[in-house]
Amino acid sequence: MTTVVATLTGLWAGVGIVLAIRRRGEPLGMIVVAGSALAAAGLLWSGVAPVAIGLVPAVGLHLLLGMPDGRLPTAPRKGVALAGYAIGAGVAIYLWTQRPDIPPAAPVAEAAAYVIAGALGVAARYERASEGDRRRIRWLALAATLAAGVAVGGGGLRLLASWPPHAAVAAAAATGLIPLGVLAGTSKRLAGSVDRLLVFTISLAGLTALVVGVYVAVVLGLGRAPRQSERTLLILSMVAAGAAAVLYLPAHTRLAGLASRIVYGGRPPPDDVLRTFGSRLSRSVPLDELLLQMVESLRRTLNLASAEVWTASGGTLERTVSDPEGPAAELAITGAEEATLARAGVSGPAWAKVWLPDLLKDREDRMLRLAPITHSGELLGLILIQRAAGGDAFSTEDDRILTELARQVGLTLHNVRLDSALQASLDEVRRQAEALQASRGRIVAAGNAERRRIERNLHDGAQQHLVALAVKVRLARQLSERDPDKARGLMEELGGDLDDALQELRDLAHGIYPPLLADKGLPEALAAAGRRASLPTEVRSDGIGRYSPEIEAAIYFCCLEALQNAGKHAGEGARVAVRIWEEAGGLLFEVGDDGVGFDTRHTGVSAGFTNMNDRLGAVGGTLRIESAPGRGTKVAGAIPVAR
Repeated sequence: MTTVVATLTGLWAGVGIVLAIRRRGEPLGMIVVAGSALAAAGLLWSGVAPVAIGLVPAVGLHLLLGMPDGRLPTAPRKGVALAGYAIGAGVAIYLWTQRPDIPPAAPVAEAAAYVIAGALGVAARYERASEGDRRRIRWLALAATLAAGVAVGGGGLRLLASWPPHAAVAAAAATGLIPLGVLAGTSKRLAGSVDRLLVFTISLAGLTALVVGVYVAVVLGLGRAPRQSERTLLILSMVAAGAAAVLYLPAHTRLAGLASRIVYGGRPPPDDVLRTFGSRLSRSVPLDELLLQMVESLRRTLNLASAEVWTASGGTLERTVSDPEGPAAELAITGAEEATLARAGVSGPAWAKVWLPDLLKDREDRMLRLAPITHSGELLGLILIQRAAGGDAFSTEDDRILTELARQVGLTLHNVRLDSALQASLDEVRRQAEALQASRGRIVAAGNAERRRIERNLHDGAQQHLVALAVKVRLARQLSERDPDKARGLMEELGGDLDDALQELRDLAHGIYPPLLADKGLPEALAAAGRRASLPTEVRSDGIGRYSPEIEAAIYFCCLEALQNAGKHAGEGARVAVRIWEEAGGLLFEVGDDGVGFDTRHTGVSAGFTNMNDRLGAVGGTLRIESAPGRGTKVAGAIPVAR
């Protein structure tokens, strides 16, 4: 045992020196070297042995808490490491007082506790470590698992067969794998080879522990210790059990395949269609391809003449996919038939003859099964399978598979419809957002244009009148003393000019927001607009009251725009009718003329119609334009109102 310990000490020392050279920026190598030096001193000088036995496990705890680089990044880790050294010092003092006999209980308990605490620390560090640090920790785990497997296997064999004679020495020697694992974790060439090795090693070690544990429990717990003549047979039986466990999975796969070929004649087992359909769902296969693969698999596994999937939509059943491929087909179904089909289970030709007789055309001599595809009571389609006349009858197992498959397909079709509806909603929201953005841009542009028009009208109209008035007033003041008669004539002209300026301002104010609309409402304002129109105009607005200023302004200016368009494009001799009424919670208007009209399919929407649409859209209204050559034009709109 002393030779093994000395060899291990030398191995750890060599690994520590290599780590200190290869990883100079990490304290890991120095920790290993310090622990190896302490262990070597305990081997060389018996007086130092109690100190080494007490403190070397504390160095091991420090090493585990600092994996993979030897640093202790957090205060709790530093505290645990210091506590480990303090406890180790206490154990060393206790062992010193027991010289020359060293009781093993205290150092063994210390080492076991440190192994558990260190393993927990490594696991916690692993969860937060980078991928490179995790790989180094996995190398340590690989070495520790191999060492533990050797210890468990050797210990079990020692208990059962009294072999090997020095199981403790073999277990101690196996720990030499741990420093090699720590060193391998620092190698870049070995970085990618640990994952598969670790998985295989954990499985093999766990299997070894299971076999040994079962044998120990059965042989020693329920029987007796084996005699010398029975030990060889017991070891062979343990080897056989381990080999059988290792070979079970590949053997099971091959035997299951062989049994399936014998029972189903080379066809996949019936449940295969359910398994493959579920696996294809997880791969995001397009719906048409998914259903086609499903009917092909269904036909193959159930030995069918054909398999079909029909989808229901808008009162019709349409054949979506089939194997073998058939022509497109469509059946009309009533609401009662749809409800009955949704409630039905897997059915045969007798049921189909009553409720879906058209489905049996050219199938009278076939054996068939129908399975409705539903979700939450809604009919989404059906699965139709059939065998040739004289073939095997459908079994209860076939009906079970068909029912489960219809349930899975129903969930899939429901999700596809939800996805389609969601996409349509997203497209509509996107379209409305784009239209709203464009409308906002047009409103801003129209507002700027209206401000420029008002400024231009003020400058060219009212301002010029007022400038002329100011000139005439100064001239009249100058003539009042020298030529009173001429001054009186000029004052009379000023009166007319004042009336013209006042009318100009009134017209300008009327274009901005007519006072009559604010005072009297839509009927009076539109009647006045009709009297000013260039074409004979009739206005009907019986029973219309007052509404919010925004709604009244939107309808007034839309009607005014329509009257102006009619005056420009309706032609000579045309007449215009304006009607406003309230109906079903909405305020509606209509401006129609009997003029030349135009073709709405080939004539683009004018700026005037765009302005009207924007005005109504701002208050939640809609606009509709109807026209045809020789049949006049009608502009109609509606705005929801609350009473």
